[in-house]
Amino acid sequence: MNLHQFRFVQEAARRNLNLTEAAKALHTSQPGVSKAIIELEDELGIEIFTRHGKRLKRITEPGQQVLRSIEVILR
Repeated sequence: MNLHQFRFVQEAARRNLNLTEAAKALHTSQPGVSKAIIELEDELGIEIFTRHGKRLKRITEPGQQVLRSIEVILR
C-alpha cells in the first residue's frame, strides 16, 4: 500500500472512473494505474470499484469508505 495507489484511486473517482483520463492527469500509463488499483484492492481484501469487463462501473460501499480515508490522508 502506498501513496501512489491512493492518488490513482482518488483521481479515478474524480475522473468519473475513467482510468485513461486519470493516468493522463497523473502523467503515467493507464495499465500502471489499473494494476496499482488492483494491487491495492488485493492488499485490502475488498473491491474498491465494480467492473464490467475491464471498465470501472461504480465505487462500491467499501470503496466509498476507502476513498474517504484516502481524501483525509492526501490532504
